[in-house]
Amino acid sequence: MSLTFDDNRLASLVFGQYDQNVAHIERRLEVTATALGNHLVVKGPPDAAELARRVFEKLYDRARAGGPLTLGDVDGAIQEATVQGSLFPTAEIPADTGNGNGSGGNGQHFEQIATRRRGAVRARNAAQDAYIRALRTNELVFAEGPAGTGKTWLAVGHAVSLLEQGHAERLILSRPAVEAGERLGFLPGDMREKVDPYLRPIYDALYDFMEARHVDRGLQTGIIEIAPLAFMRGRTLTNAVVLLDEAQNTTSMQMKMFLTRLGEGSRMIVTGDPSQIDLPPGQKSGLVEAVSVLDGVEGIGRITFKDVDVVRHDLVRRIVTAYERSAHGESEADRNPNPRRRPLA
Repeated sequence: MSLTFDDNRLASLVFGQYDQNVAHIERRLEVTATALGNHLVVKGPPDAAELARRVFEKLYDRARAGGPLTLGDVDGAIQEATVQGSLFPTAEIPADTGNGNGSGGNGQHFEQIATRRRGAVRARNAAQDAYIRALRTNELVFAEGPAGTGKTWLAVGHAVSLLEQGHAERLILSRPAVEAGERLGFLPGDMREKVDPYLRPIYDALYDFMEARHVDRGLQTGIIEIAPLAFMRGRTLTNAVVLLDEAQNTTSMQMKMFLTRLGEGSRMIVTGDPSQIDLPPGQKSGLVEAVSVLDGVEGIGRITFKDVDVVRHDLVRRIVTAYERSAHGESEADRNPNPRRRPLA
């Protein structure tokens, strides 16, 4: 199978520096691809070669639209092309809602969120697609899964988009892992300086989606509030988007306290990784308990990410997979008893 792209410059972006994107697709799809100028030849099983063709065409469309092309975007294109060919047959593809945030008339593309600073950000895989859909349709969403799947990043992006569109008046972003009692008093600085280092991942996501001056102004005026979980007690949060990150480290009482802060016109997003619970031995995670107790409750969505959904870096995905196998008692040697070894140089 051969492909020829109209623009050599865009084709070079698709292939990547030193054809790294081509090599990545070869490894993931088990095909052989040879790039020369704006021409590409793909060899392999018919289904895999056809999938590779769709992936390269998606990447070319993305490059033509001016979007970035990182290895994470390549993985996203692979996931999207796979979903279109298997999970969403043409007859089952949902129609476009016409709200300007969808995928177009044929509904075949993943969902996206849009903010003023970053523009449109499209889901990179089926799990992220389901996550964005759940965020739009539910007042409370639980997102569980390993690091690097975009749980917090997409949640912050969705929250910023709601604020910019006027659907929310405030953003309240919180984490439970901060000591808000006496021990925090030994740290230098005022309260914000004490807790900021612990909440840095939320700040990073926020600055990705908003201009720094808008973030600073929002923090000064109270439109954006970033605070440890303990500061939520006794409040009723109305007309706000409320995000609780690292929720696996909440206790049962903390989680119940947080969930019952939900006020009129507000939405809550709870993210966490049940495999990284830092609570004392024998203490139940509030996240684990909440998703079990609230299973099936109307208005609550739940998305579970897996190791294959990691988009941060391909090595991160392999690391998460290795830990998953280890947790289930399966070593790399068990999985592949006769690995092919490369000769020493």
